[in-house]
Amino acid sequence: MAMTDVLSAEDIKKAVGAFAATDSFNHKKFFDLVGLKKKSHEEVKKVFQILDKDQSGYIEEDELKFVLKGFTPDGRDLSDKETKAFLAAGDKDGDGKIGIDEFATLVAES
Repeated sequence: MAMTDVLSAEDIKKAVGAFAATDSFNHKKFFDLVGLKKKSHEEVKKVFQILDKDQSGYIEEDELKFVLKGFTPDGRDLSDKETKAFLAAGDKDGDGKIGIDEFATLVAES
């Protein structure tokens, strides 16, 4: 499954482009711009599964660093600072990774 099966290519391009500068990433604004906030729980789950590259059932810190590339191949890598802030926002139970329910909550809170 491709990200464009769930989200529009135009929204993805706009959202990824808005955070092209290093240390500019804001997950709340990104989820809104990319249109994820308006999607159903099932669609949010599909996006999670695409971002969970190793299919472990969690998005770990090393996968978060490349989250923009999960939306489009020309997305930039997040800085360590951005990655840690994103993980801190999403990791509600403190296990060092983001599960599907935590991801859905993170999107809903945006």
